[in-house]
Amino acid sequence: MGSTIAYIGIGSNLGDKLFNCRYAIKKISQLPRCQVAGCSAVFKTEPEGVTGQGWYANCVAQVRVTQSPSQLLKGLRGIESDMGRVRRKRWEARIIDLDILLFGQEVIESDNLIIPHPLLHKRRFVLKPLSQLAPHLVHPVLKLTMSQLLNKLSRGACVELLNNAAIEDAVRD
Repeated sequence: MGSTIAYIGIGSNLGDKLFNCRYAIKKISQLPRCQVAGCSAVFKTEPEGVTGQGWYANCVAQVRVTQSPSQLLKGLRGIESDMGRVRRKRWEARIIDLDILLFGQEVIESDNLIIPHPLLHKRRFVLKPLSQLAPHLVHPVLKLTMSQLLNKLSRGACVELLNNAAIEDAVRD
């Protein structure tokens, strides 16, 4: 299997959010046949679709993989579980959330995996870090760049730069 660039959305709104994101990146780099090639800054983001939750820390990692999307998903779910995430209901507060946003230019729709992520183009908290990391990357279905998708969004949830250096250190470690 050849090498593919995948983009992983990373978010946390419980505990030490910045540490959780940084630790998840380190664990992703330790997955078999995965190499973290880059990471966006971390953004402080307002929760979308729910009320009564703390704000999130969100970033996006660029990962070079030589495994299948389902193998990558299994590894990411393992990291979430190891970090203490228990899936009870949709959009609940979480210590860590790892989503495959894009896997090369592949389009996949199965029972447990949809790529590109079905809400990617609607979420400022994903598009802002993704546009920072890969502004000219083209969405395989919508045929627009990440920057174009971000610019098309109407006003929505607040997304502010939180921290950059801590994640850069995680990529280097």
